[in-house]
Amino acid sequence: MSDTTLSKLTDYRRSERPLAAANRLWPLYGAGWDNLGKEGGTLELPIPQPGPDELLVRHDAVGICFSDIKVIRAGEKHPRIHRSMKEQPVVLGHEVALTIVEAGEHLRAQYKPGDRFIVQADIYLGGKAYAYGYELQGGFSRYSLVDWRVLNGDHGNYLVPVQPEDGYAEVALCEPWACVEASYTVLYRTHWLPGGTVWLVGDGRGVHLGQAASWHPAKVVLDVQDAAFANTVRAWAAANGVAVQEGDDGSSRYDDIVVLGHDAALCERAFPRLANGAILNLVLDAPLERSVAVDIGRMHYDHLLVAGTDSPDLSAAYIPVRTQLKEGGRCWILGAAGPMGQMHLLRALSMPARPAKLVATNLHAVRMASVQRQFARQAAANGVAIAFLSRDQFADETTFLAQKWAESDQQGYDDVVIMAPSTEAVQQAAAVVADGAVVNVFAGLARGTLVELDLNPVAARQVRYTGTSGSSIEDLRHMRDLVESRQLPTNHSVAAVAGLEGVRDGLHAVAEGRFAGKVVVYPNLSHPLPLTPLAELDKVLPSVAARLDADGLWTREAEDELLRLLL
Repeated sequence: MSDTTLSKLTDYRRSERPLAAANRLWPLYGAGWDNLGKEGGTLELPIPQPGPDELLVRHDAVGICFSDIKVIRAGEKHPRIHRSMKEQPVVLGHEVALTIVEAGEHLRAQYKPGDRFIVQADIYLGGKAYAYGYELQGGFSRYSLVDWRVLNGDHGNYLVPVQPEDGYAEVALCEPWACVEASYTVLYRTHWLPGGTVWLVGDGRGVHLGQAASWHPAKVVLDVQDAAFANTVRAWAAANGVAVQEGDDGSSRYDDIVVLGHDAALCERAFPRLANGAILNLVLDAPLERSVAVDIGRMHYDHLLVAGTDSPDLSAAYIPVRTQLKEGGRCWILGAAGPMGQMHLLRALSMPARPAKLVATNLHAVRMASVQRQFARQAAANGVAIAFLSRDQFADETTFLAQKWAESDQQGYDDVVIMAPSTEAVQQAAAVVADGAVVNVFAGLARGTLVELDLNPVAARQVRYTGTSGSSIEDLRHMRDLVESRQLPTNHSVAAVAGLEGVRDGLHAVAEGRFAGKVVVYPNLSHPLPLTPLAELDKVLPSVAARLDADGLWTREAEDELLRLLL
């Protein structure tokens, strides 16, 4: 790289490069694609000037997320939008890497031009959401202002610093990756929520509290048939200062619900009553007579856990939940050809404690082919057996399920990670789990989507259903550390790149599922770059393509060359 090129990149990284003449951005004026952009394109505005308590920031890279598509489709009906979009258009883009250009006078001791950050997008102030790329102007713009809502929100400072030498794309993608990583690092309670409310409901014959006798909820709602067990609970509550409510009011939500007996209809009645972050504990004295219809979307979005035991000790279900993939185990990833599925697959292959066998499934072989090209060599190098299966390769669901069972060596899977937007796929997971398996309901299905699941393995074989959504500031910091220590190569998620003018095409590509990986936009390129798949870079930017890795994946060197050519 020439001295001039190095100087240009250094100036850019230090934010010493002169500002563009104007700020360019993509406004969204309401629901629908026709409301994206000013007359179908970007809008030019003066570059904003920071106030005393504001930062002027430059967006260096932004990933396109399917959540952006949801805002385009829903407009003001989206739960994170709280204003008139015609009067105050939304600028999307929450997977961002940014650089400080100028700090307001009250912030200059803390922030300097060239300081680099990523953003925890779920920003709250006084309990109200001000998400980046939703209520706050997002990354589909060259420049923006960051104010006190970001710097001093309910959870502290939502800016997470990164190193000057980090790649822009690799740290921008820490945001979606943090959501993936959070599903493996979450800690589930091994007791009733202190100060919470427990609903004991069902038969109750022969059941005892076990270790729960030492737990301290604020209230127990007693709705059991067995008089002896009910009296035991009343006596325990009186001795421990726990309030008792006789009977359910029909509307409350509970932090813990303990279903006693083997009544599938009661399980279905109980599930909607779970509060966010709640645990459903199935204490079965006999197998459930049929499958149970559960809201699989709520399990994901509301961070629910389904546990159980076939012991009369109701506390036996509250054993620690293993959320890391089982080392040396068998793992099935459903929906592996989508961007998030690829992240789970890459994580499974990259972390030190790996499964011995991975099975990646998807609906369409044409999408799975690119995933196989990307990951087969890495799996072989790491000693992980891997199989790539697509639904359209099989005559019917029964044959497809039989092959999945065969790929588990007819022992079932220790881990099942679900991205697939298919109720049938979720149902199949219940049929092929090993003893002690963890089913990670990560994404894919909306709230209100009912799936009939065989929950008997939850009690009889200690199978656990978990659900997580989003990430915290700590999750994002943890993900940054994994990237900067070279443990997780987030650049390998990049499937296509574009300049700011490629945002519309990139959003359409994500909406249509055109790429298995992520689309990354570089908003400050001075020369146009339409949406370009990495596989076609050699036709457009051959010197950038030459700096991809041996598997054709994105690298810091390719990014540097892109910036050298197009800044």
